Amino acid sequence: MSTSLLRSTPSPLTNSGRMNLIGSSTHLGILSVSFYHRPSQSCNFKLCFPTSGLCSRLGTRCCVVSATSSKLYENKGVNSSIESQRYTDLKDNMPSSVNILEEQLRDLFNEVHAMIRIGKENEARDLLLANFEAVKEQIDAGHKGIEEAAILDVTALGYMALGDIRTVKPLLDVLSEVVDDLKDEEPLLDSILTHMGNMYEKLENFEMSICVYGRAVKVVERLYGNTSSFIVTPLLGMAKVLGSTGKTKKAIETYHRVVKILESSRGEECEELVVPLFGMGNLLLKERRVTDAENAFNRILTTYMKLYGENDGRVGLSMSYLARVKCAKGDVNEAIDLYKEALRRLKVSDYIAIDDHIMEKMRVDLAELLHAVGRGEEGRMLLEECLLITEKFKGEGHPSSVSHLVNLATSYSQSKLFAEAERLLRMSLQIMFKSVSPDDQSITFPMLHLAVTLYNLNRNEEAEKHALEVLRIRERAFGENSLPVGEALDCLVSIQTQLGKDDGELLELLKRVLKIQEKAFGTDSEEVMETLKKVVYYLEKMGRKHEGLPLERRLSKLRTKYNQMVQY
Repeated sequence: MSTSLLRSTPSPLTNSGRMNLIGSSTHLGILSVSFYHRPSQSCNFKLCFPTSGLCSRLGTRCCVVSATSSKLYENKGVNSSIESQRYTDLKDNMPSSVNILEEQLRDLFNEVHAMIRIGKENEARDLLLANFEAVKEQIDAGHKGIEEAAILDVTALGYMALGDIRTVKPLLDVLSEVVDDLKDEEPLLDSILTHMGNMYEKLENFEMSICVYGRAVKVVERLYGNTSSFIVTPLLGMAKVLGSTGKTKKAIETYHRVVKILESSRGEECEELVVPLFGMGNLLLKERRVTDAENAFNRILTTYMKLYGENDGRVGLSMSYLARVKCAKGDVNEAIDLYKEALRRLKVSDYIAIDDHIMEKMRVDLAELLHAVGRGEEGRMLLEECLLITEKFKGEGHPSSVSHLVNLATSYSQSKLFAEAERLLRMSLQIMFKSVSPDDQSITFPMLHLAVTLYNLNRNEEAEKHALEVLRIRERAFGENSLPVGEALDCLVSIQTQLGKDDGELLELLKRVLKIQEKAFGTDSEEVMETLKKVVYYLEKMGRKHEGLPLERRLSKLRTKYNQMVQY
């Protein structure tokens, strides 16, 4: 029945104030995607020119669109700087028809993006639909060249910008058929493949994402060699997908390759290294390769210090990532100092808004560390700050304040101030009942915390009522054998034990908990060991020791295992 502070889950590199249209916009650097060019002798486009951004239907082939450029962002990162140089180097060598196509592609996407930005989403949708219908006519007529692929690509990107995922999927199906028949020598193909990889990732079709990223890499390798900086963008996309699908070792190898390419082409302290170092550092931390992760995050910190000075917000943000590594190493006090300094520099530099979720997460993480080392009052002040900021920017009683109320309640509970914890939890439930259905599963989190608090106040009848309600909602929402149900059952057993409920009934509940934990955590997990102790206890109490002997032997092995881990 332990509780922990709630933590925000969005990616620490994502700026919630910006729309991720194609790449990943981050506080540490911008990874965007744009069309780029390479020489080709085989282009023979028949283009007609739009007069208002919409495609003209007067010509024999359709004209069009554009991908995003670095102008959409305030800063430049890995991709934008690489592609800018590529554009400069290669534009003069491109057939004029390709340059015209690229400019039309750019203009259309920028026009769609501008419409979305000022709230004209219906007009943007009409513009995209007109282009799609025109290019579909050409495809149905047998024209399946690079220009059709490019139009489909940017039309799909436009729908992604609108958040219309349902429309993107069939568009990608058509685009995939066209691209499959294109030769690798076609201009713009590697850019289109890279965009497709990103969109498939957003659709959670990770297998296709890796596939098209892989082809993009091969196209660039064949043209420019396997150490060209032009290969960085598809490699970064592939590494991200590999990491998110559990292929951690291969993802780390891919990030490492990107780092080596950028070091040789841009130098060992270039800002473009931040994105791959960050991705690699996170995966290394996940793999418990803490020293390697620390090296990666230290390089990010050093790079930003040299480029922007010690008081820059990016330096503060880098410190917060390094604090996570220190925490993983067990250097909690160093982690606390880094988090404090990171927050100070971010406030001074005004690099991130005070109500940004990144700042919020840092405060909560720091508060949790302070509680862990017995500095609960300091931690509570940070949690109160989180609540005050939310109420200031979103208003009192806003649903976003619930997590902060629950965190504060957890803090008070750890200090044995259960009455105050109860008050805060009841406030959080009042807010939630106004915003969601009484049967919504999100209500069960503060409700279960309230049940635990009432248990600690020896108000077990009330506690049981709330625990049973949580169990009912979670069984319906997640299934009877789900982990959230196991958590509710474990809490209910503790409460009903205090109420003196039948030992046989409690044993059956514990067996349910054990089955759920074995499935979720594995048969040798620490959670299973703790539940086994309770099961053995009740079997002995009920005079069924013979049934408990196999479980006792299993429990003995687990105790030995975890005692050895502690000693190590």
